[in-house]
Amino acid sequence: MRSLGISVLLVAYPLHVAFAAEPAITHVDVFKSGTEGYHTFRIPAIETAPDGSLVALAEARKHSQEDPGFGKQDIDLVCKRSTDGGRTWSAMKLIEDPGELWSAANPATVVDRQNGRVWLLYLRSRPGRSTLTSRPGTDDMQTLARSSDDNGATWSEPIELTAVARDLADKESWRASVVGPGGAICTSKGRLVAPAWKTLPFGVFTIHSDDHGRTWQRGQMVPGQNLGDENQLVELADGRILMDIRQQSGPHRWLATSSDGGKTWSEPRPGAGVTPVACAIERYTLKSAGDDRNRILWTGPKGPGRANLVVRVSYDEGQTFTGERLISAAPASGYPAAYSDLTILKDKTVGVLWERGAEQGYQFITFTRFNRHFLEPSGQR
Repeated sequence: MRSLGISVLLVAYPLHVAFAAEPAITHVDVFKSGTEGYHTFRIPAIETAPDGSLVALAEARKHSQEDPGFGKQDIDLVCKRSTDGGRTWSAMKLIEDPGELWSAANPATVVDRQNGRVWLLYLRSRPGRSTLTSRPGTDDMQTLARSSDDNGATWSEPIELTAVARDLADKESWRASVVGPGGAICTSKGRLVAPAWKTLPFGVFTIHSDDHGRTWQRGQMVPGQNLGDENQLVELADGRILMDIRQQSGPHRWLATSSDGGKTWSEPRPGAGVTPVACAIERYTLKSAGDDRNRILWTGPKGPGRANLVVRVSYDEGQTFTGERLISAAPASGYPAAYSDLTILKDKTVGVLWERGAEQGYQFITFTRFNRHFLEPSGQR
């Protein structure tokens, strides 16, 4: 495949204070709806590649804001790259156009820490088929994976994971399996683990690989039927995996842990109070790796509804999240905000790729970058 084009500067908001030592935050619009031949860009995912470059992925929706399979829809999977910490972004690259009225959607990425390969998992759906109308036992909705050995500049041909992510022998109810969006991890033992969810009923689980993506296996469901759907993962300091789950109903998310690398899961417990939406969770610092303390970050809209994107930090390995900071591009007003994904840059600054302007039609997917001093102003803990 051809490599990306020359970098171009998009919309950049002023840097409040220099990144060196003081609180700092910047905002750059990476994808803008109504441009480049697409009606809407949605469902962001971001990865810091082994060489430090950033890879931003999104769904490019041609005809409307609608999800795959709803109305007349055609969705391509696209990406842009940045080699300067998110200040400027490349021309858009098409990863997959599956065909007229088909959809390639819901990206989730992970870097294999042992060989530097970047993995991308996603879904492909036939025209008119959604997570609710996909027919059990068919390939109406497929689970696919691609890999990149050049930091996201080019991608392999897709490999088929549908029979791993879904029980195709279930011809009555299991209609679809969907990864992410975002939130896949490579554990300290080298296992690649991708979050996933199913219909119908709704259920959450993971798929994993212990041989660098050559083969994959499916784990068991988190206990509880119709518990939730979109989810992300983080490895805890003791090696367990924590899953943060969007709720199907009610005022709060769900959290579950796995002590065997995602094969089985604990009973879920209540998570953050937030409107149903895809949120992000990411390991920031780890004491055993030489950092001053353990930190896990979480991003999501504070509300009301999908508005006022915030970042919270956990110092107790996901038991509680505190120190809320508003990261909307205009802090005084608080932009409408929906889905988000997190990454940690090589210099230990934090990157957030998020949907901005949700209540006005998902106008932008914005990259926000901030440092530790923004997260913990004046040394607050």
